[in-house]
Amino acid sequence: MTKSNALLTAVLATFAIAAFAGNSLLARAALADGAIEAGAYSAIRLAAGAIVLLPFLGAKPTRADLPGAAALTVYVAGFSVAYLSLEAGIGAVVLFGFVQATILGAGVWRGERLLISGWFGVVIALAGMVWLIAPWEAARIGPSALMPSLLMAAAGIAWGAYTLIGRGSASLAGGATGSTARNFLIASILVLPMLLLDSDLPSQQGVVLAIISGAVTSGLGYVLWYKVTPRLGLATVASVQLATPIAAAFGGALFLAEPLTARLAIGGGLIIGGIVLTLIKTKV
Repeated sequence: MTKSNALLTAVLATFAIAAFAGNSLLARAALADGAIEAGAYSAIRLAAGAIVLLPFLGAKPTRADLPGAAALTVYVAGFSVAYLSLEAGIGAVVLFGFVQATILGAGVWRGERLLISGWFGVVIALAGMVWLIAPWEAARIGPSALMPSLLMAAAGIAWGAYTLIGRGSASLAGGATGSTARNFLIASILVLPMLLLDSDLPSQQGVVLAIISGAVTSGLGYVLWYKVTPRLGLATVASVQLATPIAAAFGGALFLAEPLTARLAIGGGLIIGGIVLTLIKTKV
């Protein structure tokens, strides 16, 4: 990779990470205050992304687009419901912790091997996850932190799958942009049953935040990410995303007045540190 290509890749990755963190902040701002419910937020977010990307469709959706669309739908659904309860920083740590675990697992499945330090990192990351979603925090954030954390974990697994699928998008019609456009179009239909979960109509503020998330930080952000991932090794793809929880945590403190707690620092530090150990020793 030439210096100019490396610089372009770094810039695209930076904007993509900023978009990922923005998604957490927008969702938390919209869902935590009851401006919109999870079903409407998910549906509007995906529809807005589909509309802004429609000119880049490239071809009619086919069966080849279904895996990416299904992964995107699961991610958005779990993400939206989880952020009804989780803070932006904690949600991002859980989300991207499972993203990395999914990508790492895919690498091991295809024959890559972890050294002892890598397995030690897995144990550390798991300990951090247990600390982060421990039941002793239930009194502060609701009846239980477990269910929203599990939903966010499912969203993380789905996003990990979506990232892996995106690495092969260059061979599809329209390349990364066309693939993303078709994924959003199909997902905007698949997610419609979630509207049945809502009990009230969204406010104007909630709709605006969902549209921004769908059109800007999701639709355009994912196009950037799909363009970046084929340029990077699998371990690098995983490690780059570790910047997202940090950005989301600081963004939550700055824009949403969410506390930077010791719990977040300890749990997030263990998870990120553990995953870094697995990545350093993983040959991709």
